[in-house]
Amino acid sequence: MKLSDTVALVTGGASGLGAASVRALLERGGYAAILDRPDSAGNELAKDLGPRAIFAPADVTDAEQVARAVRQTVAAFGGLHVLVNCAGVGSAIKITGKQGPMPLELFEMVIKINLIGTFNVARLAATEMLRNTPNPDGERGVLINTASLAAFDGQMGQVAYSASKAGIVGMTLPIARDLGRDGIRCVTIAPGTFDTPLLAMMPGEQRRMLAAEVPFPSRLGRPSEFAALVCHIAENAMLNGETIRLDGALRLPPR
Repeated sequence: MKLSDTVALVTGGASGLGAASVRALLERGGYAAILDRPDSAGNELAKDLGPRAIFAPADVTDAEQVARAVRQTVAAFGGLHVLVNCAGVGSAIKITGKQGPMPLELFEMVIKINLIGTFNVARLAATEMLRNTPNPDGERGVLINTASLAAFDGQMGQVAYSASKAGIVGMTLPIARDLGRDGIRCVTIAPGTFDTPLLAMMPGEQRRMLAAEVPFPSRLGRPSEFAALVCHIAENAMLNGETIRLDGALRLPPR
């Protein structure tokens, strides 16, 4: 799929990996709708990027809000071809311990935002992509989801986060199979430790320790590198039903 004049919807698009993806898609001649919380920096980012970007405020777990964001995207740019799901939250609490069992509400919240939110946006975006006229390769669209190394190497305290990201990995192939006859692909990226606003809150020494754990390159990943893979997935029609680790050969230790 050629990205020039392609329309993308990017969840979590106001910051971090999502914002980098928005910028990369626009640099390649595309259009982008930034789907993020109403209180995010999405509106400011859209204004900064110019007329090829809009802000579509929504909660990824809310069916009607996401449906409205999809309609807003189509109304602004005439279609929808690429979905990049970057919205998500983390948690750091063991299943049980001196403080007692993990609150069930916390587990449910992480699953709802990371897994159900990803599915919610994917199902609605894919439904809109069915309206597209196939390109010469028969493509109508591509869904790009974000998992994590925690889907495979979950650390202590990551039980909810790991479960949510493993769910994203697990639904990648079935979604690709569900939509294959319609010319819609589904690919997941599982990033390692990236230099995002979340990691920026950590002390410098802790950030250096995280970077040193990566075999090569021994540094934090750059959001632009995640965004470059997003663009390559969109452009490479043979990438489908796969989860790609983007981690510098990192394998997470138990803690």
